[in-house]
Amino acid sequence: MRVLGYRVVDMIVDHIEDLPEKRATRLATRAEMEALLREPLPENGTDFVEVLEQLEKNVFTHMAHQDHPRYFAFISGPGNYVGAMADALAAGFNVFSGTWMESAGPGLIELMAIDWLRQMFQLPESAGGLFVSGGSQANLHALAVARHVKLDDKSENAVVYFSDQTHSSVERGLRVLGFQRHQIYKVHSDENYQISLSDLRRQVAEDRAAGKRPFAVIANIGGTNTGVIDPLTELADFCHHEGMWLHGDAAYGGAVILSSRKSHMLKGMDRLDSVTIDPHKWLFQPFEIGCVMVRNKRYLRDTFRLVPEYLKDVDSRSEEEVNFFDYGVQLSRGFRALKLWMSIKIFGAEAFRQAVDWGITLAEMAENKVRSLPHWEVTSPAWIGIFTFRYFRNEALSPEEEDEINKEVVNCITEDGYAFVSTTILKGRVVIRMCIINPRTTEDDVLNTIDKMNAYAEELCAQRLTQEESF
Repeated sequence: MRVLGYRVVDMIVDHIEDLPEKRATRLATRAEMEALLREPLPENGTDFVEVLEQLEKNVFTHMAHQDHPRYFAFISGPGNYVGAMADALAAGFNVFSGTWMESAGPGLIELMAIDWLRQMFQLPESAGGLFVSGGSQANLHALAVARHVKLDDKSENAVVYFSDQTHSSVERGLRVLGFQRHQIYKVHSDENYQISLSDLRRQVAEDRAAGKRPFAVIANIGGTNTGVIDPLTELADFCHHEGMWLHGDAAYGGAVILSSRKSHMLKGMDRLDSVTIDPHKWLFQPFEIGCVMVRNKRYLRDTFRLVPEYLKDVDSRSEEEVNFFDYGVQLSRGFRALKLWMSIKIFGAEAFRQAVDWGITLAEMAENKVRSLPHWEVTSPAWIGIFTFRYFRNEALSPEEEDEINKEVVNCITEDGYAFVSTTILKGRVVIRMCIINPRTTEDDVLNTIDKMNAYAEELCAQRLTQEESF
């Protein structure tokens, strides 16, 4: 076992050390992967080293490396080595963290990690939370709590509000909870992609007049498209006046609370009723670890607690001995907290603050680089690590042709493998989007990626114009 374990550790370390020289991503079709990997059910075992070699050659080479310094697509999970080793420990000791009786030590580590998050995010002492798989589950849990507290679990005629820039997991969570489409109102975003307060106020008033029950608002704290942060103080004032629940989706952007330069943008976060945090994003943890935090931690237990007869032995113990299955949908749950606890303990909170600031600095540098180039425009600034931009040639190309070129630029650099970026749609136009939050990313990584995209765009534009001239 030791020899095999050392081999796995060597494989992980080699991967991390070699990342800058690797492709950021490698695409493959289903047919290609079937040809490489498909086999009948093995009746007899295979040598461990041979299996590792197959993984190294044919599995881990055909994927996007979220921890790559030039992974700029979507919202990356940069990970860290300490977190990876923590996951190995949690799996090796096969920790079950559903009940205190079975995991007193891990249970206290989880309580401590949750409280460290509470302190980092400047939430009140009454707040508490639960580690879940990610932001989707955290949003689902928070919405279930909001329904329980504000509606007594009766959702008839209830309405929830969020902007057109809100992550799709919110709407999916509401549908899982049984809300119909007519109970979900998407508020228009303004020119800065923030939720329109005037539209929100108007719609809530109209819905109340129609006999409906407005009960919750979801605020973006780092929207996926642009990194936008909704006006938290104004939303908190509004929700307090209306008696509505205010949830913040801070899965990505919440880490800005650690920034020495941008934390002021999260003023009012301490007034949220609940908040989603994804440590596997800008807190650099390996997948999976999300967290739902609730201003009054008792609400989680009130919403989810259900004790069958076969768990009476567990339930009879002191209330100080927390059973995490009382706080969410999972009974069987792993020791997700360990990686965050170990990472904070080994690196210290200051290292996280510096890492968040580095991502913000690089994104601002990237924005300035794009602004310096002809034929490029910034479509949303680098508020907190994300910015969007597009190639344009108004005098030579139609809007549809410009959109196609921007998509083709992303396809080219993705197929090249040097970097991984993505597109989105803003105001009906295709834009390129970069999310720069990996602390291992360098200035050269960013600048070279933009230079490559510029070269691809100019080449694609020249080809298109030449083709048009030939007709």
